[in-house]
Amino acid sequence: MTPEERRRILGDDGIAHIHARVARAPEPPPELVDSLRRILAPAAERVLTRERGEKS
Repeated sequence: MTPEERRRILGDDGIAHIHARVARAPEPPPELVDSLRRILAPAAERVLTRERGEKS
């Protein structure tokens, strides 16, 4: 989804509300970030490979 599509769906007020909520959220603990990185890194690499037109 492009930023323009998100803006059309959510509207400026919706986006502002989301940004305000995110700003109030506490930082995640380092061990959570490490766990998520191990889970999400392979998926991100698959997306990047697909975008480059390479075979995965």
